[in-house]
Amino acid sequence: MMTPRERWETTMGGSKPDRPACDYWGTAEITERLKKDLGCGSDRALWERLGVDKLVQLTPTHPRAAEQTWHLQSFFSVWHIGTRLAPYADGLGYYEEAVVHPLAGAECLADVEGFDWPDPEEWDVSGLREQSDEWRDYPQLAGGCEIFYLYCRLRGMEQALEDLIANPEIADAILSRIAVIDRALTKRILDVVGDRLLFSYVAEDLGTQESLLMSPRMFRRFLKPHISQMIELVHSYGVKVFHHDDGAMRPMLGDLIEMGIDLLNPVQWRCKGMDREGLARDFGDKIVFHGAVDNQRTLPFGSVDDVRREVRENLSIFAGGRGYVVAPCHNLQANTPTGNVVAMYDTAREGWK
Repeated sequence: MMTPRERWETTMGGSKPDRPACDYWGTAEITERLKKDLGCGSDRALWERLGVDKLVQLTPTHPRAAEQTWHLQSFFSVWHIGTRLAPYADGLGYYEEAVVHPLAGAECLADVEGFDWPDPEEWDVSGLREQSDEWRDYPQLAGGCEIFYLYCRLRGMEQALEDLIANPEIADAILSRIAVIDRALTKRILDVVGDRLLFSYVAEDLGTQESLLMSPRMFRRFLKPHISQMIELVHSYGVKVFHHDDGAMRPMLGDLIEMGIDLLNPVQWRCKGMDREGLARDFGDKIVFHGAVDNQRTLPFGSVDDVRREVRENLSIFAGGRGYVVAPCHNLQANTPTGNVVAMYDTAREGWK
């Protein structure tokens, strides 16, 4: 029997492992509930109970960070972004929502230069190898970037989108500073633990439910050069690129594949243009797909049979391509029944039937 890491490595190499690799993404609330419902005393025990080949995120620390999260470059407190907890699903869970955008008032390049930018040397990467030792049998991820995601929280979403047309000099200046910091920090991470990593997380949120967040022309003008440089850095260490991109982002996929992404997550196939058959047909020989078990309808509101059917559909649809990792299409939410989660992973373990 393969280890979780071997299962992922085989999948990324374009071959079929002993059974489909599977991953877990979930909010803190549902993770705690699942541990309670399934009698698991730790996250590791939960992965083992579900048969999850968990992609483990190694986490640097920062002396000024109030958060404990693997989204290392997006620590809100490090970038002086103010947040509040926003409830959802009648209080079943909470999301951290940015409400103070420290660069919202920047009107010129001097305002950008005068911002208290974090120093990539401030992050402590010394504990990464010890973290890695704890998860030797599991695939591991560290470093990367979410450049425009962070830009929107520094400027505010509306202002960030307006900048691409009305304030291109400010957009260039802020995006470049973020990109330089991200690359420098990721290089430090790769120098320490690159030989252990399967992936680095080079991500964006380019899609909405119905369309793109920005035009392909704007993406190529403002983001593509920075993301390409990060992908080149990651690949230079022999590490693969895990690309997360929400929503109806298919028009960008050709560019992203040309840039060198190795895997696409989360495959939100209910969004416009993201039908699974079309993605598999047009891109299945170029990248590995990760996710695609719908958590807008099927997982929270469907039956166990609905979940099992969808997992089998995904395994069949993506079977002829480079590879597929079974996972929810983004974080499992707190209103998802435990039985549906168990059914997803039980069906994955049954293999390609």
